[in-house]
Amino acid sequence: MPFTAGSHIDLHLPNGMIRSYSLVNDQRERQRYVIAVSRDGESRGGSSFVHDCIKAGDILRVSRPRNNFSLREEAEHSILIAGGIGITPLLSMMRRLEALGRRWELFYAARTRAAAAFLDELAALRPDVHLNMHVDFDDERSGRVFDIPAIVKNAPAHAHLYCCGPVPMLEAFEAATADRPAGHVHVEYFQAREAPATEGSFDVRLARSNRTIAVDAGKTILDALLDAGIAVNYACAEGVCGTCETGVLEGIPDHRDQFLSEEEHATNKSIMICCSGARSRTLVLDL
Repeated sequence: MPFTAGSHIDLHLPNGMIRSYSLVNDQRERQRYVIAVSRDGESRGGSSFVHDCIKAGDILRVSRPRNNFSLREEAEHSILIAGGIGITPLLSMMRRLEALGRRWELFYAARTRAAAAFLDELAALRPDVHLNMHVDFDDERSGRVFDIPAIVKNAPAHAHLYCCGPVPMLEAFEAATADRPAGHVHVEYFQAREAPATEGSFDVRLARSNRTIAVDAGKTILDALLDAGIAVNYACAEGVCGTCETGVLEGIPDHRDQFLSEEEHATNKSIMICCSGARSRTLVLDL
């Protein structure tokens, strides 16, 4: 199945979990998908399961590639900003930009040089690739800070800017790019920016199945539906991957996700049921 730079797939694990991972290989490859899974010390079971239980030869189910962080191939210049494992979707973008002969720059921050992923692969893109790359490590900075506002300020006015990394980096990036054209600024969250809506005390009515489910305090819509035995798609459970997007037919959602744009939030036509709640007494969902 073809994919484009910035895409991800959902990995269906034998323990029942579904986790989303960016594709890091060249989109011209049609025979394989390549992902990178960083072992997270605070893993909820996804990365630790992959590292400890998956072995060569195992067969896993994956979704079709989806792209919520697409590369604008026509851009004259692309600025790519990565923090830690946020390098993964940007690596496929760099491969594509190299194939197209487009200009790009990478600003890559990590805790230590040893913890930075893909330094060898980045160096192998071409002999003089170091001219395009600016790597920055916490333990080598000597008190300096990774200056996102300066990176944005120095970027050409026509450049497209991309950022993927931890939440504080993304928030700094969004603040620094506030005056740039919205269509030239692209972010991808790997983690939730705010807590899920668990205030409860509302109902969700399922239009297709004609059922009404109470969402009590302490639960998300997803929790309530699963407890009621209703099978729904979900993966990250943090509102960043888009797997659980569900149509809203009536009512006003309380949006808590990082997947939909502000414009899409304003239309109230869909909701991420893993993290978002309701501002109205009832939500009618297309389920």
